[in-house]
Amino acid sequence: MTETMTQTENSAEGSAAPKRAALLWAVVAGSVVTAVSTFLAWTWTTAFPGNLTIYGNPAPLQLLTLVGAVLTGLFGLSALGVKGLGWLTPTGARKAVWILALGTFATTLFIAISIIVELGALVDLEPGAGVAVLAAAVPAVASYLLPDDTRKAAPAKQLPSWAEILIIVAVFALGLYIVTFGIDTDDSEPQLFIAYLILVTFSATALVKSGLTRRLSAITARNRQVTVTAAIVMAIAFPFLQQSGDTYTLIAVNILIFATVALGLNIVVGLAGLLDLGYVAFLGVGAYTAALVSGATSSAFGVQFPFWAAALTGMAASLVFGVVIGAPTLRLRGDYLAIVTLGFGEIFRIAMGNLDGTSGPQITNGPNGIPNIPQLEFFGYNFGESHTVFGIELGAYANYYLLMILVMALVVVVFSRAGNSRIGRAWVAIREDETAATAMGINGFRVKLVAFALGAALAGLAGTVQAHVNTTVVPENYVFAGPVPPNSAFLLAAVILGGMGTITGPIVGSALLFLIPAKLSFLQDYQLLGFGIALILLMRFRPEGLIANKRARLEFHENDDDQQVVPEQRQSEDAGVGTAKAGA
Repeated sequence: MTETMTQTENSAEGSAAPKRAALLWAVVAGSVVTAVSTFLAWTWTTAFPGNLTIYGNPAPLQLLTLVGAVLTGLFGLSALGVKGLGWLTPTGARKAVWILALGTFATTLFIAISIIVELGALVDLEPGAGVAVLAAAVPAVASYLLPDDTRKAAPAKQLPSWAEILIIVAVFALGLYIVTFGIDTDDSEPQLFIAYLILVTFSATALVKSGLTRRLSAITARNRQVTVTAAIVMAIAFPFLQQSGDTYTLIAVNILIFATVALGLNIVVGLAGLLDLGYVAFLGVGAYTAALVSGATSSAFGVQFPFWAAALTGMAASLVFGVVIGAPTLRLRGDYLAIVTLGFGEIFRIAMGNLDGTSGPQITNGPNGIPNIPQLEFFGYNFGESHTVFGIELGAYANYYLLMILVMALVVVVFSRAGNSRIGRAWVAIREDETAATAMGINGFRVKLVAFALGAALAGLAGTVQAHVNTTVVPENYVFAGPVPPNSAFLLAAVILGGMGTITGPIVGSALLFLIPAKLSFLQDYQLLGFGIALILLMRFRPEGLIANKRARLEFHENDDDQQVVPEQRQSEDAGVGTAKAGA
């Protein structure tokens, strides 16, 4: 009986192998045809943005389909066992191939539908577009029919140090190009950014499912100094690669300000577990303080501090406000604390609007805010003027971008040191179980107050730069929720979306939540609807966030058979709760 069953199983596996190979060859063939179709014209008129009428020279929209087709074909060849490509799919190829094929098809179909809607008729499509859609559908269907081959990744071979360094540099360079491509998309061509967003989303998901990102995480963990250096160099290189002046550098500056504030909130929410719904008020405190002491013409004080003094004053003011608000309220927990912090945020906004000399003292100029904040100047280097560096002209916003890189680096160091310190372990213990942590001797109130004050100070630092970038400060910039970040709702969403308790998580979340609304401004009233739908989908399929730490992965995927966790950044969450309590 046993021999019969074994023979039956072997027979089934033998008959399944040719079917799997045939489906994979269909994936590869469909990908090749899709790639070739991008060199054909997709429409006959240049009225559609991007000019898809040229043969032999793919337009940016067609390049997206080309990239998706090439990736799908490569992963399909990896699944076929082609020598030299096995490293692409260490945990199995079926899910990765299907997601990539589906993403390529979705991107191509969206472009074709956009042409029809924009130009008004199906006949506006050239045969190249039809070939692209049909060819892209073949890999999507074939890969869906593939049997699941998910497996545990085999231990990766240790590469030479020089090879790992080259991989890290190449990955960061590729990431910089991808980010720059997305930011530089012309606002007059919203179809390009939407298609880019579709392809990047599916491709990133496929890389995670294939296990490739875990291998990369292991490499970066072994070369932390190289990784940090590469990240800093690529970040500094961004403004030098901009060909459109300051148009998109301003977006990058605002992303860095948003991310810096989100990292401060991450201390409060991600590490200490305190739900703060009025955190944007601390950003406002820093901005208003800097505006009042930086020589603005409408300032009530008539003083002009150098920037370093204005930044320290803004941080100190935010820290004091954090202590003043936290001292009487941090004995509350959960929803009660959230309601109190929400009230503080609204009180701050209303108070800034009433300090106009009529409803209150003349300090903030009321709803009109404080305009004409002077540009920063360091040792004769005016941040409001263009400067030529290495033969490349940098605009005003590029100057502020480089300044925010330094501020971001400072905040990352503070977050990392605090999270890995004794107080950081105490924050984690409080977050996991405040009652148990208190029973083990941790002073919960003092620990939470430190988190609240530190988070407020970091937000205040970002606010001092924001005041000079915007050259004006008004109360409407610091609301709980609104269509434009940063506000308290978007800040909290950035922390949760990116991954609570990590460093890279809030940065990625902030970049997405600022960039997407900025690029989808043409949706107008439907922006928040799309944003809400995206958050619902994310919470459904990746509740731990885009870049989650080890603890979050285990909590949300403890029953997943294929869930594997590799060492990542040594955040305080990776320490056990018992260790946290003992250390505190």
